[in-house]
Amino acid sequence: MSWMPRPSSPRAVFRDFLAFVRQREREHVLGAAMAFLVTLIIVIIFLVDPRVNTAPPEQVTYVELYPSNRTDAEIIRDQNKDAAARLAAKKEKQRQFQELEKRFGM
Repeated sequence: MSWMPRPSSPRAVFRDFLAFVRQREREHVLGAAMAFLVTLIIVIIFLVDPRVNTAPPEQVTYVELYPSNRTDAEIIRDQNKDAAARLAAKKEKQRQFQELEKRFGM
């Protein structure tokens, strides 16, 4: 069963629509075209959006393997070395922010 009335064909419906549009003023046709275009863009965005950025990004975890027979002194030495590296990185970041502060005159 067709959704159009029996005597109508798609070609006849299209011709009837064109005749209707030709009888309208130019402003009406432009307004209708713009309304149709905006609606079409919104529908396309809703169809495309669920496919974009749906998967979470890969999360890389770095693991350092240590021998099981390490002494406490080695563990403390490694912790101190890592703490010094973190402190140096923090100081460098602070220096960069101070440089930006001087550059912008804050």
